[in-house]
Amino acid sequence: MRPSFILSSVLFLSAVSVTALPTQAKLDTAAIDHALGVPGAMQGDVYRVGLPRTDLAVTVDGIAIRPGLALGSWAAFKRAGDHAVVHGDLVLLDSEAPGLIAKLLAGGLDVTAVHNHLMREKPQIKYVHYWGTGPEGTLAQKLHDALAAATKTPLTPPAAAAPGAPPAEPGWVATLQTGIGRTGTFRGGVLGISVPRPETIMMMGVELPPSMGMATALNFQSDGATGIAGTGDFVMTDDEVNPVARALTAAGIEVTALHNHMLHGSPVLYFMHFWAHDGADKVAAGIKSALAAMKTK
Repeated sequence: MRPSFILSSVLFLSAVSVTALPTQAKLDTAAIDHALGVPGAMQGDVYRVGLPRTDLAVTVDGIAIRPGLALGSWAAFKRAGDHAVVHGDLVLLDSEAPGLIAKLLAGGLDVTAVHNHLMREKPQIKYVHYWGTGPEGTLAQKLHDALAAATKTPLTPPAAAAPGAPPAEPGWVATLQTGIGRTGTFRGGVLGISVPRPETIMMMGVELPPSMGMATALNFQSDGATGIAGTGDFVMTDDEVNPVARALTAAGIEVTALHNHMLHGSPVLYFMHFWAHDGADKVAAGIKSALAAMKTK
């Protein structure tokens, strides 16, 4: 066989194999927006929609909790082959939780965790984590219908920001970021810092990036006086749980919950929630010591 014929055959087969590769459909964010009634934002290949419980007035130890600190329901959508997946967390009054869970299950969505994040909060709050697969518009509609039927979660776009320059960041924001050694985003009176893990994280056979709740989340606000309040969750492997708990406790930061958020996850991860209330410098030192006890990027 002549070399030119062999080369032509190889090129032809290569062209066939390339053209035969399936193309994954683009996530239909318009369908999600239409169903939920609240716009989201792309974070990499994830479309994340925030659903803050601005209707709730919650306090911990007399501190009024801002929605961005611990009252932020959310839904994160991602394409996975020929369908989409949704994963998220819903903030609920105790009285809302049973009905919401029943509606999610009736709509074909799965519940992956139900628990507290805080302690001593008034009124008491529960958090429901969920998972679903299917067309993104259908998933968003099922979530909307469950929330509308069983909760008072606001399902309308947020009010537009007032014109003009945003307010200046208070001094405690820089103190926390410098002390922790991480930069975050200050919005709505809350500093949010996200710390991703180094591993590839899977759930139900789908890779979940940090924006789908797989990063340690650290949120802080003023306590209304001279200190700051902080909460969030550390995302840990089993070997990291107690070193992180010891570091937090030694710094005077309370461990308020330890649990799963996922089913069929790899690696197996645990989520530890905390409550901090002190000066910004002391809180930053405690958080930094806890981060040093685990693997992070």
